[in-house]
Amino acid sequence: MSARKRVLIVDDSPTMQMVLREILSRDPQLEVVGTALDPHQARAAIKELDPDVLTLDVEMPNMNGLEFLERLMRLRPMPVVMVSSLTLRGAETTIRALELGAFDCVAKPQLNDPQASEALCRLIRMAATRRGSIRAPAPAEPARRAAPACDPAEDRLIAIGASTGGVEALICLLGSFPENCPPTVVTQHMPALFTKPFAARLDRLCAPRVVEAWHGAPIEQGTIYVAPGGKAHLTVRGKPGSLRCHLVETEHVNGHRPSVDVLFDSVASATGARSAGVILTGMGQDGAKGLAAMRKAGALTLGQNEDTCVVYGMPKVAFNIGAVQKQVSLQNMAGELFAALKDTR
Repeated sequence: MSARKRVLIVDDSPTMQMVLREILSRDPQLEVVGTALDPHQARAAIKELDPDVLTLDVEMPNMNGLEFLERLMRLRPMPVVMVSSLTLRGAETTIRALELGAFDCVAKPQLNDPQASEALCRLIRMAATRRGSIRAPAPAEPARRAAPACDPAEDRLIAIGASTGGVEALICLLGSFPENCPPTVVTQHMPALFTKPFAARLDRLCAPRVVEAWHGAPIEQGTIYVAPGGKAHLTVRGKPGSLRCHLVETEHVNGHRPSVDVLFDSVASATGARSAGVILTGMGQDGAKGLAAMRKAGALTLGQNEDTCVVYGMPKVAFNIGAVQKQVSLQNMAGELFAALKDTR
């Protein structure tokens, strides 16, 4: 039996430390080796305890949490899972933390929520396996990229799905999109309140307009629509040239709401061969069956390759079931996508 993964909890609330310790201690693959109330204590505990993974509260006393994370990822890179309160300020901080190299983010759990507890344990187990492969942090404020204009095929639609590692991946991919890109719909697994600041950050960094999708929003060229987190699935309704966003408050699919499968299925039905699907880094299998439906309908389908994924989960499942026509590195994804769309007009 392999050794348990060693976890250090960093949170300024003794109560939340107790909750996290209780939840993580139930998992036989995890061992809580220590706790810290602030980044100063965390720094000393990391040196003494050598944990495999760190849980980090978003808002910390005595040192800016982002400053601590940036120093940590530069001087001693290690997997970090952000544990955030569902507040707007906390969400904005968490988005930047993910850019700096944090593995993923979760809302602060409750002891009486077994589904959230299991999701947290699963995420920390996965993060711990990434020790030694964590990348250096991104620049503090990447410049807005001036991507060249494209000659998009008429009435095209691009659909993108992502999960763990998706913040960094989407910034890279969408930052290469031209201002007049085909209309694009995105489902990124995120807690409620996180997607609005994420869309706003993408809007500052990318040439096209980026917004959080709303029910009934007309889907227009040069605009990217991000599914709102937590409450509903993003779907596409209508016909090519007159598409709209529809938010559907049905049950979770593959454990997620919004679900990539739900988005891709709707795109397959609404636009068929006049669309392209891209599945990016993430745990689990969400999006694989939906991408297969898109391919069956005649759409172009691409998957992020293993070497550039933070977690080669969703793209792997999609590739294994034949949903992915071609696997592409993240850095080459935009070029491959637009070249293929041009060739299939």
